[in-house]
Amino acid sequence: MEPVLAALQETQIMIMIGFLVLLFLWESAHPFYAYFTGSFRSRGRHAFRNLAIGAINGVLVGLVFIGLWLSAAVWADELRVGIMHWLQDWLHLPIWVHAIGAILLLDLWTYTWHRMNHEIPFFWRFHSVHHSDNKMDVTTASRFHLGEIFFSSLFRIPLIILFGVYLWELVLYEMIMFSVVQFHHANVGLPEKYDRVLRAVIVTPNMHRVHHSRRQPETDSNYSSLFSFWDRLARTFRLNAEPASIKLGLDQFDREEDQTFRGMMRTPLKKPLQ
Repeated sequence: MEPVLAALQETQIMIMIGFLVLLFLWESAHPFYAYFTGSFRSRGRHAFRNLAIGAINGVLVGLVFIGLWLSAAVWADELRVGIMHWLQDWLHLPIWVHAIGAILLLDLWTYTWHRMNHEIPFFWRFHSVHHSDNKMDVTTASRFHLGEIFFSSLFRIPLIILFGVYLWELVLYEMIMFSVVQFHHANVGLPEKYDRVLRAVIVTPNMHRVHHSRRQPETDSNYSSLFSFWDRLARTFRLNAEPASIKLGLDQFDREEDQTFRGMMRTPLKKPLQ
């Protein structure tokens, strides 16, 4: 299993970088919003700040949490505890069914965790760093405060045991989910008929732009990350008939200093408006 896990991790990194480059080029050729028209330097500075935060978060996860996740997954497997392990032993499920179940459970938790970040003021202080980006593009998918990554990674330890997830399933889920997250944050546009077909299953750019709106009723909707049906089931699904009119970001964090690395790290210290 270790060679499979190592191969998945390598594939995850390659896909993440590959999608980043492809979507960055797509944004350059056909941007949905004209943020950086004629200002490559401004775009480069924006991308560097967001990707730098993502890199730091990656180091935190790699040094602190991957080993803990592996220990939790091994312990759950050895004792056969957790929802998917129980179902597998009881119903003799094949491994691919186990994987699908694990991915669905992990994505349901991601929806729940995302919603908690909006509804619990303490977590919103950290999550607002992500929403304060008023020039959302593919690099915004990496823009999360270190505190948010710490708590989300910490909560995953008991969830791995509760769900009965193998670590390779978590890596597989992260690989698929983050690819979709990069896609729906990208500053690209799809014809409505294609966006509509895709958002029947996954989160799309037009769906997620609503979530990054400055209007709180829109901000507090569309919490899904990979599969879009969680929002429909929870009645938090919302669309805007004119996505180009959506104003992104947060009113409280429009100053240039709020968009700097230091400003983003200090954001949780400010009193949130939400």
